Amino acid sequence: MDDAALAAHLARCAGRILLEVRNSGMFTGASGVKALGNAGDATANQFLVHALRNLRPDDGLLSEESKDTQDRLEKSRVWIVDPVDGSREFGEERADWAVHVGLAIDGVATTGAVGLPGVGDGSLVIRSDQPMERPRHEGAPRLVVSRTRPAHEAVTLAERLGGELVSMGSAGAKAMAVVQGQAEIYLHSGGQFEWDSCAPVAVAAAHGLHCSRIDGSPLVYNQADTYLPDLLICLPDWADRVLGHVEDIAAAS
Repeated sequence: MDDAALAAHLARCAGRILLEVRNSGMFTGASGVKALGNAGDATANQFLVHALRNLRPDDGLLSEESKDTQDRLEKSRVWIVDPVDGSREFGEERADWAVHVGLAIDGVATTGAVGLPGVGDGSLVIRSDQPMERPRHEGAPRLVVSRTRPAHEAVTLAERLGGELVSMGSAGAKAMAVVQGQAEIYLHSGGQFEWDSCAPVAVAAAHGLHCSRIDGSPLVYNQADTYLPDLLICLPDWADRVLGHVEDIAAAS
């Protein structure tokens, strides 16, 4: 099985496991949301880590839910996973959460799959090796933002562009909204880590979208410091305008 097929298979399997955990009925009451999120993180992480260590033993591995080690820094190929991107949304039984399985090669998000198990029948996985046709959108751009902490830059950008804000949960769900044609711009500046964006960026780039830091610099993965605070994914036609506005917004702050 090649890397892209493996990423998609693992994302789909992890999604099924997570739906089983969520549907178990074992997490109720006032603390149920957090407990369900923690259970989902732990269970999906165990599956993904064991599978990758078994199937790609020579590659590095970075997971949000596992203790990081420096061994990966010596590897050219590093799998970067987020077992549940959007644990809060998962715990609240919303649809906007995701499973990220990405592969960075020499620091570049090269291959990936983003599972969206909360959508439809639970089988939706968007892959870097199977680009989807994106429907055209006429009119003002739609910008996906955090439903709880919308970035100041994104809100100001929407005002400048006359755009519409679309609130959504996980980073993967927001990135895939642009891939699927439900939005044109995803700009985040509120802080993220490598596992939040590696798989989504691999998928978005494979679909021909612009992917960068919000200052236009490249997104670099498998760093000693896994903090990767900001992200821009958008249609290429919007990239220069967005980056220019963001620079102006930063200068005015």
